[in-house]
Amino acid sequence: MQHVSALPTYLTQRYLGWKATAFSENKSWYRHLANEGQHPRAMMISCCDSRVHVTSIFGADQGEFFIHRNIANLVPPFEGDGGQHGTSAALEYAVRNLRVAHVIVMGHSSCGGVSGCAAMCAGEAPELEEKGSFVGRWMDILRPGVERVAHIEDEAERTRALEQESVLISLNNLMTFPFVAQRVEAGDLTLHGLWLDIAEGVVEQFTPAKNKFEPL
Repeated sequence: MQHVSALPTYLTQRYLGWKATAFSENKSWYRHLANEGQHPRAMMISCCDSRVHVTSIFGADQGEFFIHRNIANLVPPFEGDGGQHGTSAALEYAVRNLRVAHVIVMGHSSCGGVSGCAAMCAGEAPELEEKGSFVGRWMDILRPGVERVAHIEDEAERTRALEQESVLISLNNLMTFPFVAQRVEAGDLTLHGLWLDIAEGVVEQFTPAKNKFEPL
């Protein structure tokens, strides 16, 4: 595989530093994780955005979160077509095999995927309209949300609302998965929706009774 290169030096140095400190000082804990397997209490579905660091935000240790990241933290509707579905596979494993107690969807401010979807729906991103665009076809999941926020005149407010729509659409789509709906209805799995304001460090939670996001 001649197209594969060695890891950048700065990453190698960081790894060696971690191995000599954090790992060395907690070697027994890592061995415990290796021998006993993972038993996370929650699955976190968040965006690929490098600024969204859920383990830091919630002070999570290794083995605490089962994390799946994708463009705009979207969950697609259930499709039992035998295709290759990465997000659906991660969800199935978390709910059926790991038996997590919580599935948390976390959106965020300044989301490039959400902005791209808005531009695509406005006819301003023809490259995303192409059939072969992976990003464009993935962001089709959010199209209904674009229609629901179209009445909001202020652009910043409309963008924020669409970012939160990515969470709400995902929460609704989660319930189209039979193995999710069954456990939710049995009372042993709960679903949660969050939105992070990166600049302010504020996390808002969706409150169904009020049908809105509120700061934690």
